Amino acid sequence: MTHICSFRRAASPSPRPPTNLLLRGALAGALLATFASAAAAAEKVTFMIDWLPAGDKAVPYLGIKSGFFAAEGIDVTIQSGRGSSDVVTKLGVGSADMGTGGLAALLQAKAESKVPVKAVMSLYTLQPDSIFTTEGAGINVLKDVSGKKVATATFSSSNVAWPLVLQANGIDPASVTLLKVDPAALAPMLASGQVVATINWTTVAPAFEQPLAETGKKIKIIEWSKYGFDGYGLSVFASEKMLSQRPEIVKRFLHAYAKANEMAIANPKAAAEALKAIVPEVDAVVAEKEFIASVQLMVNAVEQANGPGVFEKKLLAKTWEWTAKSQNLPLDKFDPEAAVDRSFLPK
Repeated sequence: MTHICSFRRAASPSPRPPTNLLLRGALAGALLATFASAAAAAEKVTFMIDWLPAGDKAVPYLGIKSGFFAAEGIDVTIQSGRGSSDVVTKLGVGSADMGTGGLAALLQAKAESKVPVKAVMSLYTLQPDSIFTTEGAGINVLKDVSGKKVATATFSSSNVAWPLVLQANGIDPASVTLLKVDPAALAPMLASGQVVATINWTTVAPAFEQPLAETGKKIKIIEWSKYGFDGYGLSVFASEKMLSQRPEIVKRFLHAYAKANEMAIANPKAAAEALKAIVPEVDAVVAEKEFIASVQLMVNAVEQANGPGVFEKKLLAKTWEWTAKSQNLPLDKFDPEAAVDRSFLPK
């Protein structure tokens, strides 16, 4: 009997934990439940950038890492497109909700097929297209490309406007030998002297620094915006389905995006680190330089005159004029105002 009684005492329940431990456990459980509920309630938005992750695409990543989207109750998933036209197409068919791309691609698509997508915020108020050459190569102004060999990426959006920019500056496009190559070949070709210049967006200039330095060369940039190629470039798009069915989410998204953009401009390093935290293979040092290179396209006299994110009527019309000419479309085929919706901009 004694053995049995001893066994029963050993198997009896442990003393109750102190009251403060019970309270802590209850609070922790409540917090976990709150977080789980908030996560479940967050509105999901698929956002498509127009190319592979790089420094000039860092803003939405900073919006995620800094909690700006979360603070608006939005859970953002970022996808990579293959150019602005791809983003417009994917938004139009519902594969993504919002994204970024060159405004010209949207204007063209709206004019030709009435794709159900609209631009809701301007980002680049200067066009990013440029000529990259090297110091001492003999190209100091745009007309110096005449008689020269120039390389460009095969599917670059710049290729469409290139002959028009030349003609607008009294240069015969036929006087330039244009080679269309893989984007990865541009920097090596310029560094090795296979071509005297390449066509690129200003934002990728930092990626050219090391290849050129290895051959003792230094980059020189000739911006098309200084030769009359004006208009809106990179912009934020949204599907018309998103605009009609989830208007409040679009407003909250743009509010968070604007805050992230402002933070990135003030602290490019933070933007680069946020990008690397989500995309580890990115070089944070190069990414920071790439974002810095993009700042002049966002913060400039045009943006300061009209305000951030705004599509000013005359500049919008000019953007369409360049687009129409490049595609041999009559100017009256499409009203560019039908491609934008200004009502979602942060107040």
